[in-house]
Amino acid sequence: MATITAKDVAALRERTGVGMMDCKKALMETDGDMEKAIVILREKGLATQAKKSGRIAAEGLVTAVVDTAKKAGCVLEVNSETDFVAKNEAFVEFVKKVAQTIIDTNPADVEDLKTKTISGGNITVEAELQELFLKIRENLQIRRFQRFDGVLVPYVHGEGKIAVLVQMETDLPADNAGMLAVGKDCALQITSMNAPYLNKEAVPADVLAEEKRIMLAQMAEDPKMANKPDQVKEKIVDGKVSKYYTENCLLDQVFVKDNDLTVQKYIDKCAKELGGSIKVTGYVRYERGEGIQKREDDFAAEVESMTKK
Repeated sequence: MATITAKDVAALRERTGVGMMDCKKALMETDGDMEKAIVILREKGLATQAKKSGRIAAEGLVTAVVDTAKKAGCVLEVNSETDFVAKNEAFVEFVKKVAQTIIDTNPADVEDLKTKTISGGNITVEAELQELFLKIRENLQIRRFQRFDGVLVPYVHGEGKIAVLVQMETDLPADNAGMLAVGKDCALQITSMNAPYLNKEAVPADVLAEEKRIMLAQMAEDPKMANKPDQVKEKIVDGKVSKYYTENCLLDQVFVKDNDLTVQKYIDKCAKELGGSIKVTGYVRYERGEGIQKREDDFAAEVESMTKK
């Protein structure tokens, strides 16, 4: 049987990022064969990964990235189980490479993305994710992404808590500082106010109809409003709909940096000053873990229970 030295174990750890004891066991199983040991570690890692895949992953990072040379960008969310993993250098680097892969390859969805060769590497995104799991030992999930082409402005808030990507049409140069500042201000507005729609036209007809139904139902329950003529009620509803637009449509919202302007008026004002046209045509906002049911366990109690075993 081959002698397994500390140098051998360190070399395997360097190649895989797996813990020292796991590396030593793998080398002992393979009689010191480094390549076979790597295979064993991956196989064991995949088995463990499968067991952990059902665990809730609601932490991690969202990011917005733009490749100006390719005139493309994306917003991406990659989840982990715990928040401190989001600060792990290997995890952060993985998220960066996946974002660039999305820009480079334009995958159809997450499953398609996993089959692509990762940017700057020679293995697939799925294989890279598996190797990262061997180092981190948490359930890691590429949850979602959206890719855009054109003039784009990214913004990431709170060290990966919220990410926004704004898409614009303009006749100004793509690197015009004033135009990019407008995009950044719109991204900040989206981050803070979270408008679900770009403008009035983007509000689905069924959503608007439901809002009007609710407004009329509320008036029917109000003794002061119930007996008013229908045409009066309709006018009141029209006023409430206008307020709905100002609260839920980005371009109709009051601009957070200047309450005398709407976002659209702010854009128009800046475009005039810059001597060109600027039009926001789309955006996406991701918030880390939104819509995922998070664990409500008492972490301190869990640790205490483990130490008593």
